[in-house]
Amino acid sequence: MCHNEAWTCAKFIKCIRGHFVIKTIVEDYEFEIAVTKVNYPCRMGFEVGDKFYCQYECPTGFCPKTIPVLYVLCEIIRCGGDYKLRGSKQSDEIDFICADSCIEFHLIAKKLEV
Repeated sequence: MCHNEAWTCAKFIKCIRGHFVIKTIVEDYEFEIAVTKVNYPCRMGFEVGDKFYCQYECPTGFCPKTIPVLYVLCEIIRCGGDYKLRGSKQSDEIDFICADSCIEFHLIAKKLEV
């Protein structure tokens, strides 16, 4: 039994609510989400410079209302897509705004060595 939600050995086994879960899919992308601008105060208390990281899971402490937007952007990359088709200047980076238009984010997709 474990005491926290932390990855162990090579990120293949995760402890969730005191039980070990074997992760069967090895993710090939990691995503970095950074707060770039605060248009007006946010309930989550985000500040410029805050960063979140995830692979497939929801980033810890990220806004639940903005997760659907983030999920779509991550799936574009996972499926071989390109952010240039959504107006970005780079194929693996894009700016997006939260569901309430309070916060502006910058998303970077990083290919992992598998």
